[in-house]
Amino acid sequence: MIQTPYLLFLGDAVDPLAAKVAQGIRDWRPEFALGQFRLEGCKADMGLPDMGLQEAYDAGARTLVIGVANRGGYISESWRAVLRAALEVGFDLASGLHNLLRDDPELAQTAGGLGRLLHDVRVPSVAYPIANGVKRSGKRLLAVGTDCSVGKMYTCLAMDAEMRKRGMNCDFRATGQTGILITGGGVPVDAVVADFMAGSIEWLTPDNDEDHWDLIEGQGSLFHVSYSGVTLALIHGGQPDALILCHEPTRTHMRGLPSYDVPTLERLRDVALPLAQVGNPDCKAVGISVNTQHMSDAEAEAYLARVEHQMGLPAVDPFRHGATRLVDALD
Repeated sequence: MIQTPYLLFLGDAVDPLAAKVAQGIRDWRPEFALGQFRLEGCKADMGLPDMGLQEAYDAGARTLVIGVANRGGYISESWRAVLRAALEVGFDLASGLHNLLRDDPELAQTAGGLGRLLHDVRVPSVAYPIANGVKRSGKRLLAVGTDCSVGKMYTCLAMDAEMRKRGMNCDFRATGQTGILITGGGVPVDAVVADFMAGSIEWLTPDNDEDHWDLIEGQGSLFHVSYSGVTLALIHGGQPDALILCHEPTRTHMRGLPSYDVPTLERLRDVALPLAQVGNPDCKAVGISVNTQHMSDAEAEAYLARVEHQMGLPAVDPFRHGATRLVDALD
């Protein structure tokens, strides 16, 4: 078990989205987020108290969580002194990076000598099967996006909270490091061997009650040349009954790919839906989730109204306005 509360390490994040792991924990498990530790030049701020290592430990924090999700998922050289010092103060370390803490000789030796724990949450812990495509009982929803980091996890968590408020039978199914740190379990699908990715999602969303909804956290984007494979594995392994289309309208290009334009919501629907219908011919796109954090209230309302008219589906920002209308669309 990862000890809480956390001190969230933002490192030298180049922008707030680069610290999306910390942001997700702050927003969905605020009771775990005691403070933040930032290096000089960090461009992210979670609005938490900036704390030194000893100060945070004395205040009760017990795990330093690497809250940065950098491109490639590696431990930056600029972080090493802080991570080592955190172990010496008394912290365990938790990370969702591809570059594992346990594989770093210096950190592993320091942790072992001090009796500290290294938690690598992006490590598959199950021998997942190869997908068989057999239809499962119960219902499943998947969030798919025009780009990476547009709000797929937030959408499913907001819908899960609304459905639980209504007494509905549902589970949020985490598929990435942030979701796993928030909920305590899931499948780190982008760390699963390619042939077994879809099978891991079948394993994650097994047969269930007919009225039960699995809300599957989306990853990547079918239009992102770096990460499209994991998205397709979620689509085919999840066999969703419903798709929520997710979009961030202020993007000028795909994240990390300045020469690639962001696709329209219409194109996302027209590509994602036929692929989903390979595994589940009855799958439908039921709603649109728009991340309007960079828009004023008036801009957001006007944009949502325009998209809803164009697409013929309910369009909301579930984090800003609530997920009521997206949940209503499941009926």
